[in-house]
Amino acid sequence: MKQTERIEEMEQRLNRASAAVMELSAAIDKYEATLEDVAKLEEYYNSSEWRQDFADDEAGLLPTGLKRGVLSEDAVWNLLSDHRDLKGRMQELCRHEPDNI
Repeated sequence: MKQTERIEEMEQRLNRASAAVMELSAAIDKYEATLEDVAKLEEYYNSSEWRQDFADDEAGLLPTGLKRGVLSEDAVWNLLSDHRDLKGRMQELCRHEPDNI
């Protein structure tokens, strides 16, 4: 490989990696800011309050215009599953990172 080709290739790698690091850093900041939300949702989802709210919704006791995505069994469950998967993925990524980085 010619010197100029090598430099051009490395420049492209630098640009891709720099952009990805900046985007990931911003995403992690945003994600980190919601960790308390995730914890509160998990606590609520596993509580008797959620079960009562769900039952009241099923019985038609809640206002019809009330947003109730949190009462769908799948929405919170999927979020919590995605959260656990993401944690595992990040841990795995860190374990497999080359030592020289």
